Amino acid sequence: MLNEFKNFIAKGNVMDMAVGIIIGAAFTAIVTSLVGDLINPIIALFTGGIDFSGWFYVLGDETFASIEAATEAGVPVFAVGKFVMAIINFLIVAFVVFLLVKMVNRIKEAAEEKEEAAPEEPKGPSELDVLLEIRDALAKKD
Repeated sequence: MLNEFKNFIAKGNVMDMAVGIIIGAAFTAIVTSLVGDLINPIIALFTGGIDFSGWFYVLGDETFASIEAATEAGVPVFAVGKFVMAIINFLIVAFVVFLLVKMVNRIKEAAEEKEEAAPEEPKGPSELDVLLEIRDALAKKD
């Protein structure tokens, strides 16, 4: 069983996946900062300062100034704003990932085009050509 586990871990796909997960975790921090520090203020600017994260409904008769106050009081809350912000964050992350994949694909295509465009060096005569020359040379001697 230990050898099977070692073989499983040693496979290239598992290592590639591990690297992808680590880079993905680091990328998540960058995207979270992008959304929270750069994009959300722009959205707030265009929506007149609306903060979606504060949009909530209390499932009861009481009124609270913030979602945090309602949560601390133990009242069930329907947090529409947090859901909307999660959707916005998802769309932004999906768009950024789309742009990254598109950029990587362009780089790959450019590298493949350079490989294809490289002129082939002239090759020497093939084995058949050499044998035919020897045959012709021997035929001339006779």
